Amino acid sequence: MRTETKSRAGEALPDARSPAAEVRTALAGFLNEMKTFQSDVKTKLKEQEERLIMLDRKNVSVARPALSGAIEAAAPHQKAFNAYLRNGDDDGLRGLTLEGKGMSTAVAAEGGYLVDPKTADTIRSVLRSTSSVRAIANVVTVEATSFDVLVDHSDMGSGWASESGPIGESDTPIIERITIPLHELSAMPKASQRLLDDSAFDIEGWLAGRIADKFARAEAAAFINGDGVDKPKGFLSHPKVAEGQWSWGKLGYIATGNNGDFATTSASDAIVDLVYALSATYRANASFVMNSKTAGAVRKMKDADGRFLWSDGLAAAEPARLMGYPVLIAEDMPDIAAGTFAIAFGDFNAGYTVADRPDLRVLRDPFSAKPHVLFYASKRVGGDVSDFAAIKLLKFAAS
Repeated sequence: MRTETKSRAGEALPDARSPAAEVRTALAGFLNEMKTFQSDVKTKLKEQEERLIMLDRKNVSVARPALSGAIEAAAPHQKAFNAYLRNGDDDGLRGLTLEGKGMSTAVAAEGGYLVDPKTADTIRSVLRSTSSVRAIANVVTVEATSFDVLVDHSDMGSGWASESGPIGESDTPIIERITIPLHELSAMPKASQRLLDDSAFDIEGWLAGRIADKFARAEAAAFINGDGVDKPKGFLSHPKVAEGQWSWGKLGYIATGNNGDFATTSASDAIVDLVYALSATYRANASFVMNSKTAGAVRKMKDADGRFLWSDGLAAAEPARLMGYPVLIAEDMPDIAAGTFAIAFGDFNAGYTVADRPDLRVLRDPFSAKPHVLFYASKRVGGDVSDFAAIKLLKFAAS
């Protein structure tokens, strides 16, 4: 039997257990569960999103060293070296090791600290690009205090052989050893401490430029005129003989026929004779070497048909050519004068060897030139003639 309840107005209300009430209760429960479900979904989505963000950050953090490893690998030494140059703080340099070199940078007791690879490469690049015999010579890198060149003077014996006839023995080879010692080349640029304290001042770039300029000028002079005493031996320092009397250990020369100048008639003949005094083996890779004054005189010369012997390069950075061979303008070559050897011609890649040690060191001296700071930079380099048959000279003399 269904019971009814009375409202305040006297109306009958359905019992709480009526079907309509049950439906409403079920619907309300469903809606509550739906709201809870939606809230849970939103919470889980938010948690998932936060996890993804954290994962992305971790991935970026982990990946960053791999992307910039090459830069960061050199950064400690570069930063420490910069601090040493600016204020003498060498704590960061102690214990550092150049990668792949196997040597410690803490070498203050040996005369300074090794320059970072970037600065050293800049200096070497400038040295290679300067107008020096280095640009056409054979340049080798050594770790020792000298470099040996082995030269075979003899030709291998040969001959025609018959099927049953005896075969003669070959001549014993004659091997000569040329030792090129390495000498210390130094430069000492200076800067004020106030300038070094300026963070906008590129101390490494400035130092590299000054050192390269000093080194380039010193090397260029030594490779031509050096006497071999505490410096490389220049090719003009070796004994010179007329080409008809040439022997190993000397450089052969061709005379112009006029003391202190080219011949008054057929002046260009001396240039032609100089070119063909060099063996065909070396002519393919040969170059002329002279200074600017000599070049000014030579470029006016013409052959018998009125054509200039000198031709300027057609492309950018291409050297001028004399009789088809490149010309290196080296200001340390002597001027045209009586008895001078103002023009050289040869395969300098075979005829002259430059030996370099890869380490360049810098020592900071804040005491000797106050209020300026001195930077004593040093490297080791050597040079000498390695093949006396590969270089010929033009002598401005009657004979």
